[in-house]
Amino acid sequence: MTEVLVVDPDRAVRRSVGAALRDRGYGVEVVRQLSGVAGAVRRHRPDVVIIDPTSGGAEVVLRRLHGLTDAPIIVLAPSDDAWDKIAALDAGADDYVSKPFNVEEVLARLRVALRRSPIGADPGPPPIVTTSFTVDVDDRRWLGQDGVEVRLTPVEWRIVEILVRHPGRLVSHEELLRTVWGTDEAGKAHYLRVHMAAIRRKVEPDPAHPRHFVTVPGIGLRFEPEPELVRTPGAAAPH
Repeated sequence: MTEVLVVDPDRAVRRSVGAALRDRGYGVEVVRQLSGVAGAVRRHRPDVVIIDPTSGGAEVVLRRLHGLTDAPIIVLAPSDDAWDKIAALDAGADDYVSKPFNVEEVLARLRVALRRSPIGADPGPPPIVTTSFTVDVDDRRWLGQDGVEVRLTPVEWRIVEILVRHPGRLVSHEELLRTVWGTDEAGKAHYLRVHMAAIRRKVEPDPAHPRHFVTVPGIGLRFEPEPELVRTPGAAAPH
């Protein structure tokens, strides 16, 4: 499992980034203060470090961090100043994302850092192939039965990823709301209904009677990939 160390004084950042990483199958260690970084690196040997080093002086923190680990370092910092970015990169950061940020951008930068890293990373899950579609959540590609690519919006992909990465598992409405929108307020549940209706129109053979994205009323949603029909690409079709 690819291990990621997240270091940030902002609780909301730790929560949103940590949740997104765990949902995608990464091992995550979260640290609030810079003083805890050395111990966390020794204990968990991260493959990537995501850090806001500004409270301790970015250049000083990054140079010390490079003395502790060879893992790629992605900086999250509340500055969009070009010179701050240059200073962080010169001090050893592999990438820099300004706050406020889109968590999907952070995850994309993480994937790039892992591909470049000599440490390497665990391969992602293989594509899921059913009689209705082929979906590769790592590459964000969804092919219909006819081989034509289905276009999902970023929010639709976010929902789909959570469900597809946990086939057969019931995911509560609260968990989906919290992970996708950062809230578990029941009043936001209509967001989920609207987006799930759009997803089903695009990917379900019969959107009115979904068989892959199943709702358990009042509780949550479950992805059913039809296990008896699932096969790896290139395998012989079932008789």
